[in-house]
Amino acid sequence: MAPGSPEGQDHVEPQAPNASSETKVTPKSKCCKWTGQPGWWQGSADGAMQASWRLWALVAICVADTFRDEAERIMRDTPVVDGHNDLPWQLLKRFNNELRRDGANLSVLQGTHTSIPKLRAGFVGAQFWSAYTPCDTQNKDAVRRALEQIDVIHRMCQLYPETFACVTSSAGIQEAFRQGRVASLIGVEGGHAVDSSLGVLRAFHRLGVRYLTLTHSCNTPWADNWLVDAGKDEVQSHGLSDFGKRVVQELNRLGIMVDLAHVSMATMRAALDHSRAPVIFSHSSAYSLCAHRRNVPDDVLHLVNKTGSLVMVNFYTSYISCGEAATLGQVADHLDHIKRVAGAGAVGFGGDFDGVSSLPVGLEDVSKYPDLVAELLRRKWTEVEVRGALADNLLRVFRAVEQWSNVFLPPGERSHADT
Repeated sequence: MAPGSPEGQDHVEPQAPNASSETKVTPKSKCCKWTGQPGWWQGSADGAMQASWRLWALVAICVADTFRDEAERIMRDTPVVDGHNDLPWQLLKRFNNELRRDGANLSVLQGTHTSIPKLRAGFVGAQFWSAYTPCDTQNKDAVRRALEQIDVIHRMCQLYPETFACVTSSAGIQEAFRQGRVASLIGVEGGHAVDSSLGVLRAFHRLGVRYLTLTHSCNTPWADNWLVDAGKDEVQSHGLSDFGKRVVQELNRLGIMVDLAHVSMATMRAALDHSRAPVIFSHSSAYSLCAHRRNVPDDVLHLVNKTGSLVMVNFYTSYISCGEAATLGQVADHLDHIKRVAGAGAVGFGGDFDGVSSLPVGLEDVSKYPDLVAELLRRKWTEVEVRGALADNLLRVFRAVEQWSNVFLPPGERSHADT
């Protein structure tokens, strides 16, 4: 949805983190060292009680640090693959996509959820960058606007080659991991950006696009969006039209992941039924915990399990708590729920950083991922499950999409919705 919309959805101005988080990320201190002096508490019952409380506090801090240390150990080998980040949208809004302008340096960028130091501190090893164009560009200049956002993502890789590696495959992600760079992939957010043309979709594939969100917060002529379920838009395709099914077929042929964030529940079910390859929800959460229509209901989570698909949890406060505030623990609740209903292989991270106005306490920017992983470990997630949520689940889905693809198969001749 466009900035400032009454729905308060994605792509609104992010709150600037506080000054201290802009300049550095303070590592967790090492503890578990007894610093009291012998007999310091002796001489009164009150002193003994104080000693007991201080000891328990020390134990709690030590346990917390143990989980954080374990999270960092795991993330050094298996860094985060995040499904959705709107930094390119911020670069457009703030700098007109002029990356060499004063203030646009990603190494010292201020007032955003994302910068190079924050990505490093958060152990982000792969990022799907959103090439987003607002719904009001539909049937106007959506294709051009999407191309400009694709271009700025490529230019990020060119300007910061020591940090970003633009890749287009699961193997490319793993190679970037080995190089210590952030694998940078492109997702086009909103099917209106292809202007109901499979020819445009094929051109996007050649430019490196590797997922397409079938709708944003507006219907396309061939797919319905989530506002239909909220009673704020008209039912049009009852999920997917015949041409919408051809879009899914072409995405499968090309090896572009089908993304069901933002679509209606009927569209979710139709796409899961029609796609030969697993699909993703690049930034959606659990409807059972927050009854927002942008989230995924349990019956669809069962289909996610059946098809080997993936839900990458969105951190936007309104999708986590359905209120004005949320916590890191509530995000972990969504991850727990999806794991319980759809299986550990169905869980991922899709923070929606730099596309939302409010984030949970403890997840204020991309540097905070180790704290979330530490919370999952605290909840007794196994190391295999954690590595799955971090990267392995997405890599599995991506490989399956690649295996289903066949770009050598001739595309259909009927490439436009009105043919």
